Amino acid sequence: MNYQTFEPNEQLAAIVRCYWTLESPKEEQAEKQTIVPDGCMEMIFHYGDLYKQYLLNGDSIIQPKSFVIGQLTQPLKIEPTGETGIFSVRFHPGGFMPFANIPIKEMENTAIPLERLFEKDGCEIEQKILGAGTSSERIQLIETFLLGLLSNNEAIDRIVKSTVDTILNAKGQLSIIDLSKQTNIHRRQLERRFSAIIGLSPKQLSKTIRLQATLQMLLTKKFTSLTALAYEGEYYDQAHFIKDFKELTGYTPKEFYGNKLKMSSLFYGADK
Repeated sequence: MNYQTFEPNEQLAAIVRCYWTLESPKEEQAEKQTIVPDGCMEMIFHYGDLYKQYLLNGDSIIQPKSFVIGQLTQPLKIEPTGETGIFSVRFHPGGFMPFANIPIKEMENTAIPLERLFEKDGCEIEQKILGAGTSSERIQLIETFLLGLLSNNEAIDRIVKSTVDTILNAKGQLSIIDLSKQTNIHRRQLERRFSAIIGLSPKQLSKTIRLQATLQMLLTKKFTSLTALAYEGEYYDQAHFIKDFKELTGYTPKEFYGNKLKMSSLFYGADK
């Protein structure tokens, strides 16, 4: 398995968190993988074989060749159908908003084909990315595409960006009341802005960021017990910790600790 991340150029750094690629032969990933929410939307290009995506009702669909995956509010289960070749743009929370032509909230937990989002331009960038031979070529192509779209859009909402930074710095451990006080914006107004721009409420994003911080501790084994892990994450109690953990990963902390962690940290959070 070959996983790499790349930094965006300065013009896109406030919007794009990173680019990443994943290449793997079929025999290395022939089982379901669990992707955990991290507050970031992704633009995915499959230049290898496609992935199967499992729905909550147990049915499955084949993901498009290129798409944007909306905010995840639940674990996403996927499975390779052959050889993996993925190029992805990982946006900062709220980073995809300048490019969205449908409400961000409507994209939740859904893979939206680029053709639907950008029509002819979406088809063209898909063909160019899938036809490129190297990561540097793909990055140059996608940055030209994104900058071309960005020139006609409004600037990022500075209040939302500042609040997101506050949530990240606090590792999701601030209440909506604390956030409202720090930004001097009424709670309901802050929630409306978050819903429109990020696709999550401040509370949902905080829950997601807190879990990601907890997963990082799991990954680096910086804890003495699961009880200590809950304490470090400032969860109310063990029951609260288990509830949030299962909601976003689909497993209890004890069930998740093991090989399920590896793929989740790879797709969501390895660049943190």
